[in-house]
Amino acid sequence: MVNRLGAAPTRVLIVEDNRDICENIAAYLEKHNYILDFAYDGISAMHLALTNPYDLIVLDLMLPGMDGLSFCQKLRTEAKADTPVLMLTARDTLDDKLRGFAAGADDYLIKPFALQELHARIQALYKRSHGNTDNLLTVGDLTFNKDTLQVHRAGRRVVLNPTGLKLLQRLMEESPSVVPRSTLETLLWADELPDGDALRSHMYKLRQAVDRQFASALIHTVHRIGYRIAEDEQ
Repeated sequence: MVNRLGAAPTRVLIVEDNRDICENIAAYLEKHNYILDFAYDGISAMHLALTNPYDLIVLDLMLPGMDGLSFCQKLRTEAKADTPVLMLTARDTLDDKLRGFAAGADDYLIKPFALQELHARIQALYKRSHGNTDNLLTVGDLTFNKDTLQVHRAGRRVVLNPTGLKLLQRLMEESPSVVPRSTLETLLWADELPDGDALRSHMYKLRQAVDRQFASALIHTVHRIGYRIAEDEQ
């Protein structure tokens, strides 16, 4: 299934306690081949946001359990997630908008709104956060933007040093194939190889960043040959 934003469906979490609004959003966006999840309170929304790789979150301000401002603040400061957030609210004063942006929202849409405008803002936020989708590498829930050099897994930012970025880019470009050790060593050091097994050390650091905090490993060692990155281990 392909949508208009790229080669894969766009996953969106809709956080809204008004089920009529949710039904209207679903009826409109599903025609454009989005994958949608819904949460009707802030606590359920936080659980979904931390356990699923969303491309974007549409967030109502007034929610039971945890309001939208608190949700957004926790998402940014505690979960360290930078998934784009489009905030929905009936509050239209400048102070209200500034509080939303200060909490970490990326855009602000006032109720009542036209579904066409909601769709346009979702598209704009997606393109802004992902840049040129032709330069977006994806393996499972891991993405690498070659334009911005930003790496995300399951919606969370993965911070890598320049060496880690070089290794990850090559592995993702070749996925699911095995990249020989010699290819990776040449990538990093050309013909001046360092003493010892420096590549193993760099791969260990890369694994710590990409795999350690997640249930499944994407980076796999192929004994005596090299490394590969894929969802399934051969």
